[in-house]
Amino acid sequence: MTELATRAQAFGLIAEGVSAGLSAPWRLYLARGCRYLSLSVGDRGEWDAWRTHLGCPELSVRVYDSGGEIRRASVAEVILDGCRISVELVEEVGTDDLERLLVVDPLPGADER
Repeated sequence: MTELATRAQAFGLIAEGVSAGLSAPWRLYLARGCRYLSLSVGDRGEWDAWRTHLGCPELSVRVYDSGGEIRRASVAEVILDGCRISVELVEEVGTDDLERLLVVDPLPGADER
C-alpha cells in the first residue's frame, strides 16, 4: 500500500468516527510513513467512545507530576493494517482525589458518593 493510500485510510477512519457522531479529536498526529496515528481527546466520555469505535484492546494509565500538578494519562491502542493507533486522554487530578488515581477505569458518577 502506498503512503498516500495509508494516509487516506487513516484520515478516513477519523472521518468515519466523526460522521458516526463522535467528537473530533482536539489533536491529531500522523507520523511520517503512516505507522503511527495519535488522537488526543478532551474528556473520558470521548476517550471511551473513540476506544470503543476503534476496538482498542490495549489500555494503559500513567500518573505523573507536571510542575506541581498531578496528571493522569489514559492511553488506548490498537494496530490496524500495520498502523499503531492510540487514543490519549490527559486529565489534571488533585491530591484529594487519590482514589481516582488508583482505579484503572473510573466509573461515571463515582465522585458523587
